[in-house]
Amino acid sequence: MALQKNQIISLSISGVTSEGNGIGRCDGMAVFVPYTVPGDQLMAKVVKVNKSYAYAIAERMTRPSNLRVDPVCPVFGKCGGCALRSLSYEAELSIKEDWVRQDLRRIGKCEPNMLPIIPSPNADRYRNKALIPVAVGKDGRAVSGFYAPRSHRVLPCADCLLQPEEFAPITAAVLEYAEQCGVAPYDEEKHTGTLRHIFLRKAEATGQIMVVLVVTKFGLPRTDLLVEKVRTACAQVSGVLLNRNDAVTNVIMGTDTKLLWGSEVISDVLCGVKLNISPLAFYQVNRQGAQLLYQEAARMAGLSGNELLLDLYCGAGTIGLSMAGQVRELIGVEIVPQAIENAKTNAAANGVTNARFMCADAGQAAARLAEEGLRPDVVLVDPPRKGCSLETIEAICAMAPQRVVMVSCNSATAARDVELFAQRGYKAAQARAVDMFPRTANVEAVILLTKKGSK
Repeated sequence: MALQKNQIISLSISGVTSEGNGIGRCDGMAVFVPYTVPGDQLMAKVVKVNKSYAYAIAERMTRPSNLRVDPVCPVFGKCGGCALRSLSYEAELSIKEDWVRQDLRRIGKCEPNMLPIIPSPNADRYRNKALIPVAVGKDGRAVSGFYAPRSHRVLPCADCLLQPEEFAPITAAVLEYAEQCGVAPYDEEKHTGTLRHIFLRKAEATGQIMVVLVVTKFGLPRTDLLVEKVRTACAQVSGVLLNRNDAVTNVIMGTDTKLLWGSEVISDVLCGVKLNISPLAFYQVNRQGAQLLYQEAARMAGLSGNELLLDLYCGAGTIGLSMAGQVRELIGVEIVPQAIENAKTNAAANGVTNARFMCADAGQAAARLAEEGLRPDVVLVDPPRKGCSLETIEAICAMAPQRVVMVSCNSATAARDVELFAQRGYKAAQARAVDMFPRTANVEAVILLTKKGSK
């Protein structure tokens, strides 16, 4: 008998999808249930039925799994961010490692040597960055928090357990300023209001915190009061900035930034490299996890000191500069101008003289370098979630490096790219999951591709 919407069914959860939903089966049909964990036995209400699968919500636990833990967070199950918070961390690591393995097998059509997952040093308070949306609350006052799942409805949340404790009082101070000075929250539907997001970034090594208000216009009233309030809320604030975004878009940050007080960058140390980070530059959100990730990438790169290393999607140069002392020459490529300026500054600050950086699209830069006859020994790619473009992959292969090390926050697109590399003569030799995002349904992967026929 086919499942029906609103039907109450008995389920045993056997796995977890890469979206964080528990998987059970009823009459042979897969049923996905949010916030359930393997081993749960429950009664669930069917909310949507498709041809080969269904979605349900948990109505009542008949026998909770022994893998369950207390999620602690007051908005767990509403926010959607920490999809795995009710799962023990050991079980979470096992599941994430299997996600990477299965993506490589199913999508990448390969089975490289899969090394054990690297855990995050901290499972809470590890994020050094927050992009906090602001909206009009039910009482008409400004609220901040996180988007509810599959919506742009802001769920009020004063403090997130993934973020540094300092972020909560800073956020409260910004909202207090906005209310006192009549700075209205942005309304996405009407395209009215001014304050869209509060962007916070912390440098763990120095303690410096950057405060950026994403606004529709630069002309805010009493910015001196804003600076005073956030500095009073947290003495570690080292810079207060505005970022203008007046477009009708889901993109959070605009391209124009204005400094109100202090420094426009924060200074951190990653893998022994001193870094200056601007608002628009990419920087890993889990610093301690990133150090383990980059160490693993360097190990897979097999550097001896004589290599030419090409770092595509280099951001502020963090990963490439961490390996600069192990190579003959480093070339970094990034499309964001601010990030490239950061990379050049970071190289100079660390006395790195064997690196140069190019501001260009990764694919176009790789193609241009290939035309120049550049022959890197190792290519490092750390693309966005959508993965590498076909143009980038073809240009990399045209340069014929001995090894390609792929760092990815999306193992599905990474596996797709691995298959494209395989069609052009590169084999996935090793892979390893690195948990950079504990309690969420995200995991980083590092994959070593070797040119067929090479040592």
